[in-house]
Amino acid sequence: MELKIENLSKRFQDVAAVDNISCLLTTGVYGLLGVNGAGKTTLMRMLCTLLKPTEGRILWDGQDIFKLDGAYRRILGYLPQEFGYYPDFTVQDYLNYIASIKGLRPAVARKRTVLLLQQVGLAGAENKKMRKLSGGMKRRVGIAQAMLNDPKILILDEPTAGLDPNERIRFRNLISELALDRLVLLSTHIVSDIEYIAHEILLMKDGKICIFGTTKELTARMPEQVWRVSVPQNKVAAYTKQYKVSNIKTLHGEAELRILSSEKPAENAVLEEAVLEDVFLYYAREQ
Repeated sequence: MELKIENLSKRFQDVAAVDNISCLLTTGVYGLLGVNGAGKTTLMRMLCTLLKPTEGRILWDGQDIFKLDGAYRRILGYLPQEFGYYPDFTVQDYLNYIASIKGLRPAVARKRTVLLLQQVGLAGAENKKMRKLSGGMKRRVGIAQAMLNDPKILILDEPTAGLDPNERIRFRNLISELALDRLVLLSTHIVSDIEYIAHEILLMKDGKICIFGTTKELTARMPEQVWRVSVPQNKVAAYTKQYKVSNIKTLHGEAELRILSSEKPAENAVLEEAVLEDVFLYYAREQ
């Protein structure tokens, strides 16, 4: 089971939203990390056959997904960043509606709905109207609709956007559970959403995949070192202008800075171990 992306590009007039991407995805969770505007959604829409590439191709087990057409979409689940629903539909009505669009038989749809509502923590909420659900509950319904056809590929575009920390943790745990026997591609600009659950991370910038690997591999390949240094408050602006600063902690009359630099930024600077957020900052800083 593999999804192969070969020399994939998508241009809108003179702008390359996706620029010559190649990679191979198999079973597990893949984190697509990048700032807003990096090209993540355009890439995901091509993987879902909603956009045709300008160049290159996408292969599922060796076959072009656009030629597979409906056969490919039957093994695909997709949660866009914003998904539409009728506000007066109950959760059950909404899932039945989506199941009918996906071509599921009513008896199969009923069984899948019961199972999925339990899995996403919404058992007992099937008669609630969609407009009365919290943001976190709506995202969980979104996951349920994406899973109705028991897809082999699950694509989630910014699924935790706008959720509180508890809901984000619940969501990450759910995604880990769903990825046991399928390919999950999760797009985000929030590092903590994928740091612990993604088997591999694709860091995207300006339409390109600039680095690819596990969290451990990415931090080991950091081009710059990470330093912790305490400076007077009145020197903070000078340091942030001169260096890449990933974190500032205010202390009594001083500030503790986390700095990315190939050279020691101050006499009292102490080396720290790099984390994924440092890697993200290094590559995304210009944006």
